[in-house]
Amino acid sequence: MEDTDLVVEPSLKEVVLEDSLKWIFVGGKGGVGKTTTSSSISIQMALNHPDKNYLLISTDPAHNLSDAFDQKFGKDARVVEGLPNLSCMEIDPSGTLEEFATNNKLGINPQDPLTNVMTEVTGSIPGIDEAFSFMEVLKHIKKQKHPDESKVQFETIIFDTAPTGHTLRFLQLPHTLETLLDKFNDISGRLGPLMGMLGGEQKQELFGKLAQIKEEVSEVNKQFQNPDLTTFVCVCISEFLSLYETERLIQDLMKYHMDVNTIVVNQLLFADDDQCKRCKSRWKMQKKYLDQMDELYEDYHLVKMPLCGNEIRGLSNLKKFSKFLLKPYDPKADSDIIFSIDAK
Repeated sequence: MEDTDLVVEPSLKEVVLEDSLKWIFVGGKGGVGKTTTSSSISIQMALNHPDKNYLLISTDPAHNLSDAFDQKFGKDARVVEGLPNLSCMEIDPSGTLEEFATNNKLGINPQDPLTNVMTEVTGSIPGIDEAFSFMEVLKHIKKQKHPDESKVQFETIIFDTAPTGHTLRFLQLPHTLETLLDKFNDISGRLGPLMGMLGGEQKQELFGKLAQIKEEVSEVNKQFQNPDLTTFVCVCISEFLSLYETERLIQDLMKYHMDVNTIVVNQLLFADDDQCKRCKSRWKMQKKYLDQMDELYEDYHLVKMPLCGNEIRGLSNLKKFSKFLLKPYDPKADSDIIFSIDAK
């Protein structure tokens, strides 16, 4: 956190221009513009670091990246048309023990008594399905190379996350997996005399692989808690429920020792005397909560983004909009831009 004696700039320059970040999470309540924000961050990073490659991943089951860029994406990285150092992919975050075991070649036999014990153990751990899914996401990311094989692997990965509850479960997955693997190791110890009867060598190989996975998960967890490598950008709108959920999200992120010092506030009207009565009334309400945020989050980068005339779709429109992440929106100087967003 910055020194409170310093004025904290209301922009995302600190994130976009930083070249050490490996993981950037973008999250918040549903319907507040997370996908537009994560897409905008990714675009500005790609534009400001043309020599580096970036990967934007949607882990939200209701994928919107394809709609945002007006380009079809899937489970494998695909370059954004018109921006060669940014790629996108959409992953379905669902998994089971059986899928996890099969995909990681752990050799678990559904008929094996030990498998039944493991299944019962995993069923007692909250969020375990998301944990298996998370491992698959990490494994899939590790395999991803830039579609142009002459280029290096992605330096920074930006996550467009699911709504708040899913995001928090996603972030606690390293701990969940460590709990699971510890229990597996405990099973191995208690069943030691029976390992020979149950196929000892195969079981030892299984637990060896699980121990290796635990090490990998622990390393990722350390990276998530390192502010030089990972940061979380909260997204909200200027309304009571969104503000309330943002504060709760920030408190939970702090419990996970995640770096969070940026909040993007979307859909602001910036109404003036020339606008309609309804717009002015709504802007008055928005400004009330903005004033509260200015006071509550004075040590945060509070980025205020305008409501545009049309949907923000396609690379050209996203580029126009994303500029306000670095240069705060000025209603007097930049008002034309919010109406120059082309309808798709």
